[in-house]
Amino acid sequence: MENIDITCEELRKLEKDTYVLVDIRDESAVNYGTLPEAIHIPQEQLTAENTKLPKEKKLVLYCTKGIFSKEKAEELCEAGYQAYSLTGGYTGWLLAHMKETEKREEHSAEEIEKSIRKKFHKQLFSRFAKAVRDYELVQEGDKIAVCISGGKDSMLMAKLFQELKKHNKVSFELEFLVMDPGYSEANRQVIENNAKRMNIPITVFESDIFDAVYDIEKSPCYLCARMRRGHLYNKAKELGCNKIALGHHYDDVIETILMGMLYGAQVQTMMPKLHSTNFEGMELIRPMYYIREDDIKHWRDYNDLHFIQCACRFTDTCTTCDPDGRSVSKRMEVKNMIAEMKKINPFVESNIFKSVENVNLSTVIAYKKDGVKHHFLEEYE
Repeated sequence: MENIDITCEELRKLEKDTYVLVDIRDESAVNYGTLPEAIHIPQEQLTAENTKLPKEKKLVLYCTKGIFSKEKAEELCEAGYQAYSLTGGYTGWLLAHMKETEKREEHSAEEIEKSIRKKFHKQLFSRFAKAVRDYELVQEGDKIAVCISGGKDSMLMAKLFQELKKHNKVSFELEFLVMDPGYSEANRQVIENNAKRMNIPITVFESDIFDAVYDIEKSPCYLCARMRRGHLYNKAKELGCNKIALGHHYDDVIETILMGMLYGAQVQTMMPKLHSTNFEGMELIRPMYYIREDDIKHWRDYNDLHFIQCACRFTDTCTTCDPDGRSVSKRMEVKNMIAEMKKINPFVESNIFKSVENVNLSTVIAYKKDGVKHHFLEEYE
């Protein structure tokens, strides 16, 4: 079999009408960013039997690291397709693209900031500031650790905090905190390159969380998230911060409400702020609470920004929290369910969001407060 690897440089030299670029990652990974003009066909759906892709054109497949795309390309070659695997996958292309952008000096930090003040002011900054006001998230004298994972949400949050600070209505300090829980060298480089390009002065500290959860078979994502938050609280407190800020947005909130009902048999929401139970005096805030994910994606694409997914050891090999995959698949299931319901009722998203603001305890069978369960029969006469 001929060499089926193709480099980013070789791809750029191909005539546009001679190849089809295929992203074989799952939907969750594609939401974080994809190559321009790529079509999305998840690897489990891309088979010689069910694909209608043309045999007269080259098929250039890519995944996260170029591991599974090579296996899939070999499979398609055996079926008579001209299939190739992009060397280094999406991560390899992303690093190459960053170098090219830096050389051309396109989309500078100043231009990115201008897009927040002008084009996306209503969708992003106004909603950010409204959440800060409505939920009293920032107080005089606060020192906030803005927690950056390297994804689109947390990177935008950092820029919004910088913009908020320029208005200077309340005096507060910021630390831009990045925890490296065991990133690959490439993923660490992507985060650092983006921070430099966006003029975000990050503080990076390291932990061994990926090593600790790598061999955990049951719910590694849940354990990883808990451990990461603990490390972030600890480092933030060490730096003199009294709050940590996380980049969860409006869509995360409504998906969490439905996931709790459908899979957890409970009515609860992702709170805009809460006190830490393990770190005295520390608070968690979510200032992106009103911001829609589609608006974040539009801002990202407008500025030609590309970010990593969660970059854990599992996604390094092109899977999303495999072998069990449940946390991501359930969230995507709910996300798709909401999208389908919106076709019937355009107000479904805001109704889900407002549902936890309009809980009538007199019509609830039972509820918990401070860990104590209360039943309606306790007060029924």
